[in-house]
Amino acid sequence: MAKIGAVLVCLLIVAMDVAAGILGIQAEAAQNKVKHLRLWIFECRDPSQDAFKQGLAAAALLALSHVIVNLLGGCNCICSQEDFQHASSNKQLSMACLILSWVVMAVGLSMLVIGTMSNNKSRASCGFSHHHFLSIGGIACFVHGLFCVAYYVTANAATEEK
Repeated sequence: MAKIGAVLVCLLIVAMDVAAGILGIQAEAAQNKVKHLRLWIFECRDPSQDAFKQGLAAAALLALSHVIVNLLGGCNCICSQEDFQHASSNKQLSMACLILSWVVMAVGLSMLVIGTMSNNKSRASCGFSHHHFLSIGGIACFVHGLFCVAYYVTANAATEEK
């Protein structure tokens, strides 16, 4: 029964991250449909309300999936280098996946937020071009899903070893 629950959690995390990634890429496409004038590295464009909504939804799904996997994955604390060297391979791998999932989440969420805020209704602006923030954030969502599933599986395997 526990294995079925673990599979369902993994599927939920993957579904949320894939949905966030698709929304981020769709937000990039919606952003590219609005009028813009580009001169070398400077750009003037109108904000896209669709890109704003999709980027906001993608950021929310990414953050929610990260919170869920961290809550359900448990706490495998390794406080020192010595603890890390004496830990089992499952515990070492779970900590590596946890750290990588945090890094990918930070990069992906910041890219999605930057891309989303550039499409805020009150920000019709001219300045340096901000291309591909939403699509890079969407791709980071896919990578985040991989690391989160790897973390959840190895964290469960490490707790079963005890």
